[in-house]
Amino acid sequence: MKKFFVLLLCLSASFGFNMAQTCGKGIKVLQLNLWGGTSKVSDGYQGFLDLLEEVDPDIVFLCEISGGQKFVHRVIQDMKQRGKLYYGEAFDLAVGFLSKIHPEKVQKLCTVPGNEERTMVKFLVAAGGKEVAFYSCHLDHRHYECYMPRGYSGTTWKKIDKPVTDEQAVLAANRLAYRDESVAAFLEEARKDIACGREVIIGGDFNEPSCLDWQDSTRHLWDHNGAVIHWDCSRMLLDAGFRDAYREKHPDPVRFPGFTFPAGNRHALDRLSWAPDADERDRIDFIYYYPACSSLKLQKCVLVGPRETVLRGRIEENGSEDPIWVPACVWPSDHKGNLAIFAFAGCSR
Repeated sequence: MKKFFVLLLCLSASFGFNMAQTCGKGIKVLQLNLWGGTSKVSDGYQGFLDLLEEVDPDIVFLCEISGGQKFVHRVIQDMKQRGKLYYGEAFDLAVGFLSKIHPEKVQKLCTVPGNEERTMVKFLVAAGGKEVAFYSCHLDHRHYECYMPRGYSGTTWKKIDKPVTDEQAVLAANRLAYRDESVAAFLEEARKDIACGREVIIGGDFNEPSCLDWQDSTRHLWDHNGAVIHWDCSRMLLDAGFRDAYREKHPDPVRFPGFTFPAGNRHALDRLSWAPDADERDRIDFIYYYPACSSLKLQKCVLVGPRETVLRGRIEENGSEDPIWVPACVWPSDHKGNLAIFAFAGCSR
């Protein structure tokens, strides 16, 4: 009976779905934190519109927007004036999306009691002859405990007596946030999509590093101070079969650290550093994907944003081998974004 119910849900979701869209051309996915809806950067909003015009993404995961759907509606109208047609939704949240492909279904999901403001936005589109479930997220910013090994509190943002490098102590403090609960709620919902044969892609600011970036090879880099930490959210997603788009294409975290925060934005109107005497750089913004039936193929993944980074409170040159698309626009964020290009096996016009 349970299998029949899942099958019925899949069939009902498929009726009326236009599978012709994007077949044969793949799909370009951008993820970006907009830092107070671009308000923390001089001319940040125009910079964001210019970014969309230059990068020309098919799907955009948005977080830290202001004004919810009003912001998204404004972007849609302004991009229409530039000859770009987008759909989008944010409800009353600070997270949302833009899509060139008409979404067939949009929902607020994965709400965690006590952290309702971090609800995710899910939307279904037809791409590559298949249904694809997209989830836009922004996980809890509190208890940002990748600062503990660096000698800072992730709660007060102040210095602590000494760095804390014990993995269990750091994880215990980190779990006071709701990030792992949000990922657990997402995985519960995503399993339904996977059971229906849908591809699943999630993107956003996770406010937590990846376990792939805090291993033996990096323990003495970037003020990790010897710590090796298997961060919960990334471990949960990887264990469930999801793939980290950036690490799939750039597996060496020493050569390609992929730092997304903080970004060296010279147009910033607010502080860029929260641990100015430490090397606080980390990769906390992600695109993960689950290739159901192995039809979803990742072609490319790069960072998008200024080449500069922030080191010990100062804007510095990046110095890594990371591939970074540096757009011509005013950069609208204190984060770098991710840009992933996917293709669909077996799909042709």
